[in-house]
Amino acid sequence: MAFIAERLSRIKPSPTNAAQGKFLEMKAAGKDVIGLAAGEPDFPTPDHIKEAAYKAIRENDTRYTAIAGTPALRQAICGKLKRDHGLEYTPNQVVVSSGGKQVIFNAMLATLDAGDEVIVPAPYWVSYPEMVLVADGTPVIVDCPESKGFKLQPEDLDRAITPKTKWLILNSPSNPTGAAYSYAEMRAICDVLLKHPHVWVLTDDMYEKLVYDDFEFHTPAEVEPKLYERTLTMNGVSKAYCMTGWRIGYGAGPQKLITAMSTIQSQSTSNASSISQAAATAALNGPSDFIPRNNAVFRQRRDLIVSMLNQARGIKCTRPEGAFYVYPSCAGVIGKKTPAGKIIATDTDFAGYLLESEGLSVVQGSAFGMGPNFRISYATATELLEEAGRRIQRACAALA
Repeated sequence: MAFIAERLSRIKPSPTNAAQGKFLEMKAAGKDVIGLAAGEPDFPTPDHIKEAAYKAIRENDTRYTAIAGTPALRQAICGKLKRDHGLEYTPNQVVVSSGGKQVIFNAMLATLDAGDEVIVPAPYWVSYPEMVLVADGTPVIVDCPESKGFKLQPEDLDRAITPKTKWLILNSPSNPTGAAYSYAEMRAICDVLLKHPHVWVLTDDMYEKLVYDDFEFHTPAEVEPKLYERTLTMNGVSKAYCMTGWRIGYGAGPQKLITAMSTIQSQSTSNASSISQAAATAALNGPSDFIPRNNAVFRQRRDLIVSMLNQARGIKCTRPEGAFYVYPSCAGVIGKKTPAGKIIATDTDFAGYLLESEGLSVVQGSAFGMGPNFRISYATATELLEEAGRRIQRACAALA
């Protein structure tokens, strides 16, 4: 009898974590490496948020909280959703988890039975299909090519829906592409969902505040109030508030779903850190003037790396609407030979070549379900990003 559970044979470790781990190993060994794999702002957590954590510690706010989160944080989340999107939620419709990933994981475990289908547009964040598989569901991958802006088309969504479909997972702005849905594009997706009342939507809004060039973000339940009763709105403080290590995500939705997710959490991790929750409350209730300042820097970095990538031989890169990723095509280098005589046959080969030849850590597009591409995070120091652009240009020029 096998010791490891059969379900583990259906999933694989996170490729993004693997790429970041390899980078950290090389850096610790003293290698000249630049990490462009991790989706993590390089800006520090703002001082008023850190001060709230210090205050929680000083006042001994260091004990267990309610499983679904402190009343103060859940109320702050309700206030944020009302303020930003006009969505009315009560605290018992909100669950706080140890990062956004746990929110999605809990939702899948709480709702999926064997045979249930979940539509996942590709390119996708690497964990979506794996979490569906862990919960005994079936991920249904719908390709969203660059020619369509890396965005799910209404007609493709309509074709993918079957009687077994339980969820659509929608991520805007997207990890890995940075693509974001305009109001009209979101309206068209919502119109399809209205035709299929058995399909719920899990909207991953983690990058909602990281948008550029006057783009306006809209979430599904805001665009179509009739979807409110079958929408789980997921978000967190990791990206916009520069709090990746604090591990706070949250979900808001119908109370029956939130109760089920809280039950799952009660038998796994219990509550998120009380100290992190105090910090997240300050983040959502406090000043946010640092966000547009950070976004101005991210926008400059986006434009810099897009320009430098498009000057690299064999690379083409579109300019995304949001997040802090670009998803360039490396189709122009497939089939070429490295100075060491190795043929670049896949985007995985190209990512390996960049790491070996130039000390650049990126993530291959095949990890996100669509290639030949690779993902770069430009949430890194501008001078490092510029040097990374030079190294990519040099590596591409060396291919024959």
